[in-house]
This record gives sequence, structure tokens and C-alpha cells, in this order.
Amino acid sequence: MSQQPELISRRSFLEGLNLSVGGLALGVVPTVTLAGAAPGAKGKPAELRPNVFVHIASDGQVTIVCHRSEMGQGVRSSMPVVVADELGADMARVKVVQAVGDAVYGDQNTDGSSSIRGVYQSLRRTGATAREMLVAAAARRWKVPASDCEAREHAVFHKRSSRSLGFGELVADAAKLPVPKAESVALRPSSELRYVGKELPLLDGPAYVTGTAVFGADVKLPGMLIAVVARPPVVGGKVVRFDAAKALAIPGVKQVLELPVPKRPYVFQGWGGVAVLAENTWAAMRGRAALDITWEDGPNAEYDSVKYREALLESVRVPGKPARTVGDVDKALASAARVVEAEYYAPHLSHAPMEPPVALARVANGVCEVWAPSQHPQAARTEAAQASGLPEDKVTVNVTLLGGGFGRKSKADFVAEAVHLAKMAGVPVRVQWTREDDIRHDYYHSASAQRLSCGLDAAGKPTAWLHRTSFPAIRSTFSEDVTGPVARDLNQGVLDLALAIPNVRAEMGEALAKVRIGWLRSVNNIFHGFAVGSFMDELAHARGMDPRENLLEVIGPPRLVSVAELGVSALPNYGAPVEAHPVNAERLRGVIERVTAMSGWSEREKNGRTLGLAAHRSFLSYVGVVVSMKKDAAGRARVDEAWVAVDAGLVVNPDRVRSQMEGSVIFGMSLAFYGAITMKGGATEQSNFRDYKLVRMAEAPRAIHVDIIQSDAPPGGVGEPGVPPVAPAIANALFALTGTRVRDLPIVRTVPV
Repeated sequence: MSQQPELISRRSFLEGLNLSVGGLALGVVPTVTLAGAAPGAKGKPAELRPNVFVHIASDGQVTIVCHRSEMGQGVRSSMPVVVADELGADMARVKVVQAVGDAVYGDQNTDGSSSIRGVYQSLRRTGATAREMLVAAAARRWKVPASDCEAREHAVFHKRSSRSLGFGELVADAAKLPVPKAESVALRPSSELRYVGKELPLLDGPAYVTGTAVFGADVKLPGMLIAVVARPPVVGGKVVRFDAAKALAIPGVKQVLELPVPKRPYVFQGWGGVAVLAENTWAAMRGRAALDITWEDGPNAEYDSVKYREALLESVRVPGKPARTVGDVDKALASAARVVEAEYYAPHLSHAPMEPPVALARVANGVCEVWAPSQHPQAARTEAAQASGLPEDKVTVNVTLLGGGFGRKSKADFVAEAVHLAKMAGVPVRVQWTREDDIRHDYYHSASAQRLSCGLDAAGKPTAWLHRTSFPAIRSTFSEDVTGPVARDLNQGVLDLALAIPNVRAEMGEALAKVRIGWLRSVNNIFHGFAVGSFMDELAHARGMDPRENLLEVIGPPRLVSVAELGVSALPNYGAPVEAHPVNAERLRGVIERVTAMSGWSEREKNGRTLGLAAHRSFLSYVGVVVSMKKDAAGRARVDEAWVAVDAGLVVNPDRVRSQMEGSVIFGMSLAFYGAITMKGGATEQSNFRDYKLVRMAEAPRAIHVDIIQSDAPPGGVGEPGVPPVAPAIANALFALTGTRVRDLPIVRTVPV
């Protein structure tokens, strides 16, 4: 597992596959087979290419294509391992090649925590197809039944005679065989998998440490120029005038070009504006500063965060459109002995990956080639084709390593800018975003307001639950006639919330988008998880109960929660069938019971510490979080320690799961304490990490404990599910420590930290 990814030409690798395929269903690893893989063709060494993901050379070298993007989550250390394990390959003899953006690979969007959960079985079938061909070739040579042979340790063994042949020795014979249909191949028993579920090293780790890892800004082409763009400060704004001469007077500046004005809906177009192209980044930045631009802000100049917050709150104070209904909530609330109510607000958020967006493009001789840290290379390819005016089969998107993404780099606007400029300039152009560009011109996470009400009977038992939510929907970026969320948008933390309450209703309020809205790590679960997790704690205190016991009671007994019990006609369920991934109250209860045991919940107010608890189901996984808060010497509240219990079903790479949970705690802390993008006059008020703060090292918990619960459920998501419970766990611990409720994020608005 110490092998580095092979840095060969992605274009030449694809061309060597002789592909001839049509469209493929999203979310499924394609089972495209390849004709004409005859051994030794034109004197070349024999090779086996049963599908687009696996290549076996005559020297035994196995090359596996990773079709998802690596952004620190370890996808290249996990997905190829599944293929190799099913194949029976020795990982020391496996090379990993990064796929270019191409529909032949199926869904390449590294988003939605779907890289393993969506294609685990398909990845196994990919490896099994090659394995069956190698086994069949060995069985023919030995004149024995294939059932008497097995592939392991990079060879095929005959069980009875102890004979063996290495993969390389079998390639020529295997390449002559017909490629079996992937759906028909038999998968190994799980007990035979050597790597899946074991501790695996990070494939790209050595390159990160030695500085040899190639990120977007590391790629260079002869004659290229660096571009920075002055973008309209308000979404939908346009250039009125600018002074190109002043920019061109800066040493090193070569060209000044105006970008096309985007049309609604914005989708993944660039923002427009004026680009300064120079020999280096510093000259380009100085040239941009000299442009002296006058802008026309357009209709979104009225956007003001303070007014918008009040509009969202007003929206949830009146009845909205029902998305979930069980029983008669109005009647139950009217007859309740007591009603507990609270309103919650969360502002816009920026992705703020450590590597700002960057893309290099070359448009020449009827082809377009792009190098970019893209989470969604097929979308980038489509956008590049539109920007260049070329058909997609003339566009190649090479995927570099990503310095973080969190959903930002699945939008291809920065790729579109690079392609436009390369075409106009006639030379390769690298568009480099600065941190200020990144913060001010993001696809922001939705601002949201929520109102929760719970009716209690005379004995203090919950009889009714009403949840109203309002936020600008992501769909507004893709369609002009969107006035707020639809039921599908509540799939994340509202529709799938297990509640043992006889009367339940969820409603949606209107909210118009005034900025580009995009998905951010955990998406709507962030604000839904905060409101529900916080309200559960408020409900516990109103009832005079231990928050843990209240939470377990409200969730109800261990059971599979049916769609009918949820009060919906259908559950989107993150694109997965409910039959395979039901809403499982037992698993949710399990992470609560485990994380409270880990943290010593029974002594939650001891030695100056207080504990806060929250749990959440998202992306088909279940996560419980407990945080400990203490006051430092200056009397400020600090997160001292954190515990996470995660049930993500079958786990391929435990080390990466732990890493994701630890990262989720830090990510969630940043959002909870500091995360806020505010608008005035339609423009973003924040610009850098000085005013869009992230948690610093000194603020991090002294320990983060992660427990991965063993589960026989199918794989769930991992990258996002750890985030939603963090903010409410902190808010609940903070209340226990200070007596102050946080209902308005970020926390710094309520409590000095």
C-alpha cells in the first residue's frame, strides 16, 4: 500500500481503452466491457482490460482507475482497494490512476457522501469480472474445473495440486476469453476480503508530506498566463466601465479581457467581470486593483441580511405548505396542557476550503484541455464545452488533487472562466481565485429560520410536534421560478426524523434566493440538525428530564420506521431504496447509548465540565455526538473534549472514517462558533479568515474520541454525517454551563468566546 499514484497521461490511458459506449445511469459504476483486447496485438505485450476500471499487464502490474476526486477524504485509498480486494490483487502491485471527466465512468460527482455507499457492490463486480477471467484462463490451462481454482495474493491457485500462476502469466489467455456480464459474476464471501474493513494507509500521504502532491495551482504549461478576475460584488451585477490602460501599465500584465455576463439561472456559469492576465499572480492582482471599475449592481442590491432574517422568521410564524403529516397537530396543540416553542436561525455559510478555486485551460487546434481540482469533472466538462464552443468529446478535464472541497468544487464556474479566457487570449490561462474571491463569490449555504412546537399532556408526555422551516432552496441556482423549499428539501433531517409522537406535521415557508445557493457539507442537515438537536434539549428541560432519556423517549422504541409512520407519501432517502436503508430507530438509539457511555454521561456536571448531546441520521448513517465544555482562566466557554459514535453500516476503511469524524467536529465547531456570511447592499461583508473565522488549533478539543459501531447494514455515507450533531451538542453543553440558550447561529452572536 506504499505505491504512489501513477502520473501517466490520462488522455493516452483513455485512448488506449478503445471505448465505444453510450450514456450510463448515474449512481452506478458502469459495466462497460471492451472489445479487441487481444494479447500481443501488433507486437505489444499482452494485457487484460475487462472494463474501464481495471487493466492488468503481462508483468502482473494491476492498474485501477479511481473515478471519484481525492480531496483529503482518502477516496483513492478506499475505492480502488475494494476492486483490488475482490480481484485478489496484492496492493503493493497496484497503481491508482485518476479518471478524467467522462460519462464512461458513470457518476463521478464526489458529493453526497456517495463514493462508497452508492457503488460498493458495483466496485466489487468490477474486480470480480477480471478475477473470473483470470481463473477461467488458469482452469483451461490446467484442464480443471474453474470451481477448483481461486484468485488471491496476485495469483490463481489450484486448490488440489497447489499449482499457481501469477496474474501476469495468465493475461494473454484471459484476454482471449469473452468478458462476462458484471451482473452475473459471483462475489467473494466477505470473509475472503483481505483489505476491506482493515486499517489502510493513506495512499497520497507521502506526497502530501514531501510536497510532491499535484494540486490545481501546481500544473504549468509553456506560455501560460495567470488570470485574476474582478467580479461584480453583487450577484447579477454588470460592468459599466473600467480602465484597462491602468492595469496594462503594471509590469508583467499582458492582457485585460471582459468576461461574458451570466444569464439566469446562474447554474455553473462564471460571474462575469474583468480579467487581468499576467506573467505571475502578483502582477495580475496588482493589475486588477488598478482597473478602477464602475459596477451596475442590479436588482439584488437590495439584499440585506438583517431584513432577510426577519422575513424568514415571519415566514415560519404562519402556516406553511405541509411536507409531513401524522394525526391532527392543530387539535393536539389546542388541547395540550403546555406547549414548548422555540425559533432558530442560521445564516449563510461559505465553503472556505483551504485551497481556493483554480483552473488551467488550453483551447487550441479544435480541442480543449482543462486541469482543475474538480469534485464533478463531468459537469466541468459540460461547462468547458459550452465556454469553448466545442463538443464534449473534444474536451478533456484532468482532475488534480483537491485542497478540500466541501461541495464548492462540484460547481464548475471557475473552470468556465479559465476556458473563456484561454479561448479569448489564445494562450493557456490559469484562473487563480484569492481567498477574498472565494469568500465573496461563493455558492453560499442557505440561510434558514425554523420554528418548533411541542404539545405536552397533563403528565408531561409529548402529544404533538410541529416543525416549520424556511430557506432559499438550492434549486434556485438551476431554475428561476423557485420560491422556497419543496418536500424533497426536507428529506435532510425533517422527513426522516424518527418521532414516537402521535401527531406530527412539518411545513415549508417561502424564501426567495438573492445569491447563488449551493450545497455545502451536510447541506440542509446543518440547520435542521441544529434546530431539532437543540429543541430536544429544550424539551428535556421543560419536562424536567435527563436530555438523554428525553431523546430516547421521543425517538421511541427500537423499530424500522415506515413511510406511513413518518407521514409522507415517499421518502427521497438520499437516492437509496427505503427497503435497503430504512429509517432505523434502533441504530439511532444505538449511537446515543454508545456515545453517552463513552463520555461518562452520568457524571455530566463534574470537575467544572458540562456535557451536551445530539444525534442525527443523514446520508444513511447515524451519528451521536457529546461535547464537554469548560470555562478557561478568563471565564470564556471552551470545548474541552468530544466523543463521536458512528454507525455507517459496512466500513471499508476505518482510518478514514475516524479522520472524517474528527474533521467533522472541527468543521462543525467552526460553523457553530463563527460561521456567518452577511450581506449589505447585495454584497458580501466578509472577505477573509479575519472576519470569516475558522476554529484555530488552540480552540480545538484536547481530545476527540471516535467509536465506529460494527454493523451488518449496507455502507452509509461518512464525509457529511458527522457534521449536523456538532452545533446542537455544543449549544446544549453551553446551556448547561452558562444557562444561556443559543438559538441564533453563530454562537458568538449570543455568547462571547
